[in-house]
Amino acid sequence: MMNLTIPAMTCGHCESRVRQAIAALDPSAHVEVSLSDKRVRIGSEQPQHKIVAALAEAGYPPALE
Repeated sequence: MMNLTIPAMTCGHCESRVRQAIAALDPSAHVEVSLSDKRVRIGSEQPQHKIVAALAEAGYPPALE
């Protein structure tokens, strides 16, 4: 599982777009979102750099930790 912080994720619409971006890359990914913490926990066979790139392309780049 990877944990990412997404500062631009501020509302339910943002959460939906983040979920869509991940699902487009890996439809079988397991995604848990904490909107209040702006955190996403992702279980996927895809490498982290591909997920980060998909989120950035959707307008929700993860923060560098």
